[in-house]
Amino acid sequence: MKALYFEPFSGASGDMILGTLIDLGASESFIRKHIEPLANVSVSVQKITKKGIAATDVVVSENQPNNERHFSEICDIVKNANLPKEVEENSIAVFRIIAEAESAVHGKPIEHLHFHETGQDDAIADVVGGCLAFYDLKKNPETAYSEIICGGINVGGGFTVCCHGKLPVPAPATLEILKSCSLPFYSDGNRELLTPTGAALLAHFAAPAQMQTSKTVRIGYGAGNAETDSPNVLRASLIEYSGCLPLQKDVIEVLETNVDDVTGEVLGNLVENLMEAGALDVSVFPIYMKKGRPAHMIKVIAKADDSEKLARQMIRETGSLGVRVHPTKHRLSVRREMVSVSVEFEGKMYEVPLKVASFSDGEIIKVSAEYENCKLISSEIKIPLRDVILRVEEEGRHRFS
Repeated sequence: MKALYFEPFSGASGDMILGTLIDLGASESFIRKHIEPLANVSVSVQKITKKGIAATDVVVSENQPNNERHFSEICDIVKNANLPKEVEENSIAVFRIIAEAESAVHGKPIEHLHFHETGQDDAIADVVGGCLAFYDLKKNPETAYSEIICGGINVGGGFTVCCHGKLPVPAPATLEILKSCSLPFYSDGNRELLTPTGAALLAHFAAPAQMQTSKTVRIGYGAGNAETDSPNVLRASLIEYSGCLPLQKDVIEVLETNVDDVTGEVLGNLVENLMEAGALDVSVFPIYMKKGRPAHMIKVIAKADDSEKLARQMIRETGSLGVRVHPTKHRLSVRREMVSVSVEFEGKMYEVPLKVASFSDGEIIKVSAEYENCKLISSEIKIPLRDVILRVEEEGRHRFS
């Protein structure tokens, strides 16, 4: 398998990530074509040397200063830019990570937040440009990768000055982003090395590096603006590696609420309705609340875009006064697909749907027969349900292994 492996030993920013990906082979013209009109910026790309290392330097210049936008305004800019759908979704997801971090720091709802540095045209260009570069590398057979991994991130140290004044490094929003993801980080230096934009891009795209052996295919360096004792560059390598489970990575949110006056029938109906509405999973746990009252915790795993819809349904059907939404998290999972298999029972052929779970390299992990279809067969031919399920799943394993 091939992966992009980031080594942020001197931090990361939006322009450093963009420069690194262009150095690896992402098309400069493809990226410039999209982000210059989208963000009203001018982009220059050149090779420079940082402490003896040749790196690609990307400079994004604003044609008209703009330093304050709402999250919804940024989403509208991205949605109206005629980007590839995958790039559009990734760009909005990255800005949502930044928005949730800013919301946590300032104690304000996302819809009331103004983006300052991260809402400027150059920051928008960095985020969308990075998403375009990831997309372009993946589509090119020479640089195609199946996953993105990241080593320990050097956040720097000391203090940084922004529109809110003098703040400790990592900046509060950057630290919130790091808290919401599983990427390791450390502090070395006396200045800011990891920006919120760089942190959000890595948090969205990358998983912690855990490979055992690898072979480097190509290397890219992106230049930063800092002058540090070591080269202020971001290195990324396209590697062939082994030793990791080939898992898929997606972005989820976890919704929770506690209720102490809801019947089992209502809870059962809620679980069914939430799953039909798009929840990825729903669980109900018995708990005790204040004064020893027995209650239930309802936990829902959902895609970020479905969270508000599902939260409203939880409140409407249970009478809860609020739903907790945990920060966006990465979920590592196996690939799942629905297939069908033909199985003979009592001289009659039945088509039964199966859910097949597998790693991305094709290894089959689990085959599950659809309960309702097996139940109908059991009822029709008077064979125990467990025997029908066993027979169907055995046929599935034989067929798809």
